[in-house]
Amino acid sequence: MQRRKTNNVVRQVNYACSKEGFKLDSDPSEVKKADRLDTRTGCTAKIRFGLQDNNVWKATLFVPEHNHKLAEPEERPFLRSNRKVLEAHKGVIRSMKTTGMSTINTYSYLAEEVGGSQNVGFTKTDCYNFVSRERMIMLEAGDAQSLINLFKRKQIEDPMFFYTVQVDQENRMTNFFWRDGKSKTDFECFGDVVVFDTTYRTNKYNMICAPFVGVNHHWKNVLFGCAFLLDETTASFIWLFETFLEAMDGKKPKTIFTDRCQAMANAIEKVFPETRHRLCLWHISKNAVQNLNWLYRNPDFSELFKKLLFGRVTEDEFESTWNEIIEKFDLAGNTWLKTLYDLREKWCALFSKDTFSAGILSTQRSESTNNVFTLMSTKTLSLTEFVHHYDKQAEQMRSSELEETFRCNNGVPSRAARSSGIKKQAGMVYTRKIYNLFEFEFVASLAVKMEEVGSDGTLQTFELNEEGHKRVYIVRFNSSNLTISCGCQMYESIGWLCRHALRVLNVKNVTQIPAQYILKRWTKDAKKGVEASSVPLQVKEKSTVTLRRNSLMRKAYGIISKGAETTSGSDIAMQKLIEAEELIEKNMKKLSIMGDVNEEINEVPSGNASGGGANKNETLFDETLVLNSAGVWPKGMTNKRRKDAMEKKQNKKTPKGQGSSK
Repeated sequence: MQRRKTNNVVRQVNYACSKEGFKLDSDPSEVKKADRLDTRTGCTAKIRFGLQDNNVWKATLFVPEHNHKLAEPEERPFLRSNRKVLEAHKGVIRSMKTTGMSTINTYSYLAEEVGGSQNVGFTKTDCYNFVSRERMIMLEAGDAQSLINLFKRKQIEDPMFFYTVQVDQENRMTNFFWRDGKSKTDFECFGDVVVFDTTYRTNKYNMICAPFVGVNHHWKNVLFGCAFLLDETTASFIWLFETFLEAMDGKKPKTIFTDRCQAMANAIEKVFPETRHRLCLWHISKNAVQNLNWLYRNPDFSELFKKLLFGRVTEDEFESTWNEIIEKFDLAGNTWLKTLYDLREKWCALFSKDTFSAGILSTQRSESTNNVFTLMSTKTLSLTEFVHHYDKQAEQMRSSELEETFRCNNGVPSRAARSSGIKKQAGMVYTRKIYNLFEFEFVASLAVKMEEVGSDGTLQTFELNEEGHKRVYIVRFNSSNLTISCGCQMYESIGWLCRHALRVLNVKNVTQIPAQYILKRWTKDAKKGVEASSVPLQVKEKSTVTLRRNSLMRKAYGIISKGAETTSGSDIAMQKLIEAEELIEKNMKKLSIMGDVNEEINEVPSGNASGGGANKNETLFDETLVLNSAGVWPKGMTNKRRKDAMEKKQNKKTPKGQGSSK
């Protein structure tokens, strides 16, 4: 199409065939990546319109003859003039890609909605090209700077959003941490226990992904924040833990679970000196399979080893079981087991049952987290793409929590409703999952035998043992203030009363759980008062444009579905849609003339890029462009879970039936 202007007024327009003219000859010495089709045939077909004196357009020239075969009706959707990705389509594609849907499935969905790919308005290749352009736009400032820009936009949407980035002397990104407002609220409620895992090596810069994970009142994982580290040095971990502490207003966890890493242990000792450092049993179990693979399939060994990891043992039982393993399977020279024994106070529940751990001894919890981040681990994933995936995962976890909270607030477990006393009270205050765990202890208490062995005024001492077991537990109960303690220390470590304490309360006709033994973090009201005071009223969780589009699409879909049922209804819907389109276009032109700009798109605030302030190792990103990390993927490196220090010691397979002598 050509336009001719006179005094800046278009007075003539020419429309020519797409096969007009011929392709210019290119330099034969130039090497081209793709050999494109030559579609020009020198076709002279065209039509010309001229503006008359009375401001009416008139066809002044028409050449209808083409020198080539015209496209068949079924081929018309492939003509470039008929292919355009409309804004409505772009919005749908963006939304579906954000949810993790593949490009081909996104295009298939659009085709299904309009009755076939011929009605979409663009081809599958156009869809792929649009997605590729969107990705390039996101990364046009460089991956590191794009990440900073993304964090700045998030601060607009969420005033409680926090992030800090550390750079080296060349202004290259080395480490960074972020968390949103809801993560801070979750940490205030459930931050007594944290699982910190650095065994995920992800993205094209070979950086270490280090999520902070906890457990909420529904016994489900909750994300407190995430970090990327360039290395595993003590200095990097100290920076990260101090940053995490700043992001959570100085609140420290009671217990932190990690994999085995000396640099990490040094940093925890410095930043969290009062926090109990525990090793994750899931990692120990996996390491045992790798380092003792010739034995782990042996049911006798497996039973004894799992007894140490997960069983309720005394110190004498621990030592005797350990010695039995060493002697029976000839493992006196195995260095991996020797190191594990030296660290027994960090992984065996026997030595830390006096500290709250929220029951994170379960391997399924760590395994589910591992599955989530392993799925997001890929060499080609950029930093900004990973953050988007992380946000989606956090959103899914929070949606699951909301659904479970709704269920808890709209009823009581039927077994609790039909009961009375302690069991009914538990159903009223605890969440469904915690009630089920508490009920298990309550039912088990009925099979516990007890005997009073001492009395001193209101303080009584009992000996209890479970049916079929020899071990005796000591329970002390004060009837004046309803305080009770048990030698198993289940309340101290998990947060609800054990079967032994419940047995004593039942015998003493105590019909309510003493208030001091109802831990708020396990109740339905775990977040009561915290959410209201922590989260600002005007927080945008998503782009306002996206929210408006989704709202309009839901409304339009309902109208279109009703209109499509009859011919007359379809005509009415089409007429009103055309009228609405004309009104919106007029409104857009009016806004354009007035110079109104959508402030919700591409807005980046000024100020400090670090949510917690910059120090000598950080930078004010509005002044200096941040460069990408210098990290690279060594040849042969994969995105699988990284081995910890204990695993790395076992580089060579140990001969079957022999312990390592390394």
